[in-house]
Amino acid sequence: MSDSQKFPVAAHALAYLAHKNAFSADRAVASAELAASVPTNPVVVRRVTAMLGKAGLIGARAGANGGAWLLKAPETITLDVVLRAVNGCAHLGVAPKGVKGCPVGEKIPDAVRGAMIAADTAVADRLSQISVADLLNSATVEAAA
Repeated sequence: MSDSQKFPVAAHALAYLAHKNAFSADRAVASAELAASVPTNPVVVRRVTAMLGKAGLIGARAGANGGAWLLKAPETITLDVVLRAVNGCAHLGVAPKGVKGCPVGEKIPDAVRGAMIAADTAVADRLSQISVADLLNSATVEAAA
């Protein structure tokens, strides 16, 4: 699974668990059901839910009666936390190395690095303002329209 898939799958899975009121082990949602909602392979969902579990966002149990459930209220799970949980990043890459003696090449790495840091900070700040509950509410409102 590519890194670019982890965050959207994680956000979707958390919103689906909230939708299903999966707040305890007896309300666990199977990875096959989560995968059908995304849609993706259950293996992808299991990899992502393992990361979310390690971050303390969900509980999970393996096996035929396995599944995942939320350990925190969806209103308290912000997307910046989800992004970090799946080792995602909003980074745009790495600034190129400079070339000594070139009037542009010597200075451009610092300029590009500064622009990338500013963009990454803006993304993290915005994601910190959006919760899983916000995602679910947006999806529900749009579906009803």
